[in-house]
Amino acid sequence: MLSRMRKSQAGLTLVEIAILLVIVCLVVALIYPSVIGRLDEVRVAQARTDLDELAHALERYRFDNQIYPTTEQGLQALIEKPDTEPVPKNWSDGGYLKKARRSEDPWGNPYQYDSPTGTVQFSLFSLGSDGQPGGEGHAADIHHGPAG
Repeated sequence: MLSRMRKSQAGLTLVEIAILLVIVCLVVALIYPSVIGRLDEVRVAQARTDLDELAHALERYRFDNQIYPTTEQGLQALIEKPDTEPVPKNWSDGGYLKKARRSEDPWGNPYQYDSPTGTVQFSLFSLGSDGQPGGEGHAADIHHGPAG
């Protein structure tokens, strides 16, 4: 009777644990690719949102100062008043972004900004997940496009 009680109270055997581990690994292997793909989609959406917000701030800067920040002044001109030429005449106290933004895209690469003339257009984009120009899929560049 005592041996029967001990047997019924015993835990999982090594074989049962191994089978359970195999099942858990299979479930993770099936779910993992879709979760990672979803994370990339979220990062692309976040980059697009960031680019829209930055472009809107650039338009407000231009409205106040009749020019965009130069390429050299960069996106930092939306947070701190530039002290290099052309110095904005009507720079908004507090800057053009509601909060101090990180200057990096969701993959940790800096957002790219170029304004060759400072007056007509600008280019604003992320280099995507690979941080290199070009690419395909989630590694493709994400452009806000010329504005002006």
